[in-house]
Amino acid sequence: MQLGGAKDSQQRDSSNQKVHPQPMEEAANQNPEAVEALVSKIFTNISSLKSAYIRLQAAHTPYDADKIQAADKLVISELKNLSELKHFYRENNPRPTYISPQDSRLAAEIQEQQSLLKTYEVMVKKFQSEIHNKDSEILQLQQHIQEATLKKAKLEKNLKLRGLSSSSNKSEGSVDGSESFSTELTPELFKSTVEVASKAIHDFSKPLINMMKAAGWDLDAAANSIEPDIVYAKRAHKKYAFEYHICQKMFSGFQQEHFGLKSENETTTSKESFFQQYLALREMDPLDSVGQNPDSDFGKFCRSKYILVVHPKMEASFFGNLDHRNYIMGGGHPRTPFYQAFLKLAKAIWLLHRLTYSFDPVIKVFQVSKGSEFSEVYMESVVKNFLVDENGEKPKVGLMVMPGFGIGGSVIQCRVYLTGIKEIE
Repeated sequence: MQLGGAKDSQQRDSSNQKVHPQPMEEAANQNPEAVEALVSKIFTNISSLKSAYIRLQAAHTPYDADKIQAADKLVISELKNLSELKHFYRENNPRPTYISPQDSRLAAEIQEQQSLLKTYEVMVKKFQSEIHNKDSEILQLQQHIQEATLKKAKLEKNLKLRGLSSSSNKSEGSVDGSESFSTELTPELFKSTVEVASKAIHDFSKPLINMMKAAGWDLDAAANSIEPDIVYAKRAHKKYAFEYHICQKMFSGFQQEHFGLKSENETTTSKESFFQQYLALREMDPLDSVGQNPDSDFGKFCRSKYILVVHPKMEASFFGNLDHRNYIMGGGHPRTPFYQAFLKLAKAIWLLHRLTYSFDPVIKVFQVSKGSEFSEVYMESVVKNFLVDENGEKPKVGLMVMPGFGIGGSVIQCRVYLTGIKEIE
């Protein structure tokens, strides 16, 4: 009986020892400082991971791709550090023998997969944000396509008005043509055409004055012969006398529907036809236009106005002969640089006339005469900064270098040079 009891006691002792695979002395001999340092690293790593995750969340609202990418890398780095600590602990502290190694590896793999899953979730959110941004870009491109389509349709309507489309398109789109006529013919278009005409007068006066200087003309005497008794604030302002001369000659007959080229008894031109003439010439080189059809209304206009603007004495002093004049009066259009410069002026005035008679009612043109009192409503001074004379009298008109226009209820001011002023430097 004693032997049996001894055996039982030994069996109980051996079964109790299986619970402790490591000797108690070995466990007691483990370095507590190393364990404490490991635990401290784990807590520090977890805190860094939380901070990185918070930064990742903050980068999504508002969406910032660069911040998301930086925070994403930081989260992945902290997860790797935590994984390395885990592996370090397992290598130095094996699990108890009663736990299956296969189960231990499975648990470790599960944890790693869960960490990767969280990382992939962040990546998915990032890709979703990028997809959302691409969708927004696609919508913007679709809007640009729609705008381009509308512009294309508008240009096609303009081509129909210019007579550049096929006859079948014209027959199909008669209503569209009238709609384009009404939408294209705007006060803004007329105002811009007035500005171009005014600049053309100024531009042509430059070569005219330069050629007079080269030919030895007395510009002071020439300016006085154009309009005497004008008091100029500066000698350089006498250039406006030549602009006045060009304006007077070019706008002569402007109030007539056919610009003085035809008798009043002939058939009147429709407003649509006036606008088609404007569109047809607007994009053309004037030299090409008169070259293709020298005896067109525009060709006749150019010839008649050159004879008025360029005096025979001027031309003789410029070129030593009257070949230009004789060639033009014979029905031709010389291809010289001087005549080409004049054609640019003629085109600008002709287009303004065609456009004036395209409106219903017709736009009214008005002029002011020398000595008229200056009105800021109807006039614009070519000298922008000036003072009136000490006697306090209002400045008077000396020269009109561009007429004014009344369109609807608004006024496009005429441009004038004033006498009785002092220019502010």
